Amino acid sequence: MIEIQGLNVIYNNDYQALANVSITLEEGNIIGVIGPNGAGKSTFMKALLGLVSCTGMITISHERVNSLRGKVAYVEQKSHVDYHFPITVKECVSLGTYQRVGLFRHLSKKEWGKVENVLRQVKLEEFSNHPISTLSGGQFQRMLIARCLIQEQDILFLDEPFVGIDLVSEQIIMNLLQSLRREGKTIVIVHHDLSKVADYFDKVVILNKKLVGYGNVATTFTPDALKKAYGDSIVVL
Repeated sequence: MIEIQGLNVIYNNDYQALANVSITLEEGNIIGVIGPNGAGKSTFMKALLGLVSCTGMITISHERVNSLRGKVAYVEQKSHVDYHFPITVKECVSLGTYQRVGLFRHLSKKEWGKVENVLRQVKLEEFSNHPISTLSGGQFQRMLIARCLIQEQDILFLDEPFVGIDLVSEQIIMNLLQSLRREGKTIVIVHHDLSKVADYFDKVVILNKKLVGYGNVATTFTPDALKKAYGDSIVVL
C-alpha cells in the first residue's frame, strides 16, 4: 500500500504542476492515472519516484520513504529511450538486473535464464539476439515491459505504455498485466485513452493539477468527474 499526503510539485519556483494530492494506492490493483494534457499525470509518477523535486509525505507499507525509487519497477515513455542504441534485445532486458547484480557485471546462467523467461512472457523470445533498432513500436514497448519485469518488484509504474503500439502488442501487455495483478502485484499506469478505462483498470486516479477523484472505476469514472477534470471540451457518451 502506498500512502501519499500533501504531494506538491512546483517547477521554476512559480508553476504548480501538482497541488496537495493525498491518496492511498491499494495493493493488488491495476490503477489508471488519467487527466487532460498538462494535468500532471507523468509528474505525479516521477514525483513518487524521486525524479522531480516535490514536497509531501510518502509511505509504503506504513514506512515513510523519501521516494519509491528502488522499490518500484518503472517503464518510462518509450519515446524517451534511445531506439538506435547498439544493443540487443536480451542485453537491454538484462540491464533491469542491475539492482541485484550491479551495473555492467557479468550475469550468471541463472540470471540469463530469467531474461529468457521474461522475454517469453512478452512473446519476444525469437527476437532475443536482434538489435533493439529492428523492433516495431509495439515490440519495443514489450521489451521495456520485460526489462521492468526482471526487476522482480511488487509495484510497477508504467508511463503511457500503449501510445504508438499495435493492437496485438497492447493486448499481450494487458493480458500480462492482468495476470500479474492476479498474483497480487500493484500496477499504476498513466493513460490517455478514456475509451479503455473501464476495461483495463480496477481503480482510477483523475488529475488536473490536483486530485479530482480516486476510487473504483464504476463509481469514480463518471461524467461529472470527467467534466471537472477536462472541462466542457470532453464529450461523455
